[in-house]
Amino acid sequence: MNPTLTYFTQQGRISDPGPLGSLYASLPTSAAELVKVVQNVTLHVFWAERYGYKVPVERTAELQLRTIPRRLERTLELDPRPLLEQRSLDQKLIGNCRDHSVLLTSLLRHAGIPARARCGFATYFQPNHFEDHWVAEYWDETAARWVLVDPQLDAFQSSTLQINFNPLDVPRDQFIVGGHAWQLCRSGQENPDHFGIFDMRGLGFVRGNLVRDLASLNKVELLPWDCWGVILSRTVDDPGDLAALDAAAALTAGDVPDAEAVRQCYQTDARFRVENPILSYVNGQMLPVELPPAQE
Repeated sequence: MNPTLTYFTQQGRISDPGPLGSLYASLPTSAAELVKVVQNVTLHVFWAERYGYKVPVERTAELQLRTIPRRLERTLELDPRPLLEQRSLDQKLIGNCRDHSVLLTSLLRHAGIPARARCGFATYFQPNHFEDHWVAEYWDETAARWVLVDPQLDAFQSSTLQINFNPLDVPRDQFIVGGHAWQLCRSGQENPDHFGIFDMRGLGFVRGNLVRDLASLNKVELLPWDCWGVILSRTVDDPGDLAALDAAAALTAGDVPDAEAVRQCYQTDARFRVENPILSYVNGQMLPVELPPAQE
């Protein structure tokens, strides 16, 4: 296995289940079956009512559970049975697209399959709009390629959204990774105001997803509202920042065959590197957050 693939079989400080990795012991090892595990234990906060469950206000705090150990601990509090056991809606952990993707990434890595979470934009939630979104990506040894997987899209969501592709192999024109979105906007091929979520959009938003994707490719898969470095800059016109962002986008716009170059870009530039404390937007406030230490 080449160094890039080896790197992505290893857990990071967010995805490592620690002692709770014992929960993974009896699980299947194919991507398709592991997606079912993710969907069995995780309920997307924006879809809950469509399934028939109104999320109590106090349970929205589960969206702040950043690391896999914390999420697994809460999963067991809701239902102590093995992860394969069918759960009712109220026994599933509240999450979002990032949480589905990071859990799948953790499960795949544990199974020895190179995997990473990707931050970017999906074209399949609203017409003529690039929606803020996360998916997972794994190395298919048989096909010798990286495959995008949307673990959020179960049969109900796929039917509701009239998805016309296989969520286990998302076409790259349907999910646009952060670096490619940046390139599309910077080149004038797309309007930055078509990228975002709710009333948040524009080139600054695209910049945030580029930086989050770069961090995720360095196995630091943070929450969609976590902020650090250049993400916190109020403007998107500094020439030095633009040059650095353009360079980062060039490295991350595709399936990233060279993890070492991406690591160098991330680790040597304070604009991109995650250092404690980060800031996180919680309940209308930007709050400092201490992350677990980086792994050696």
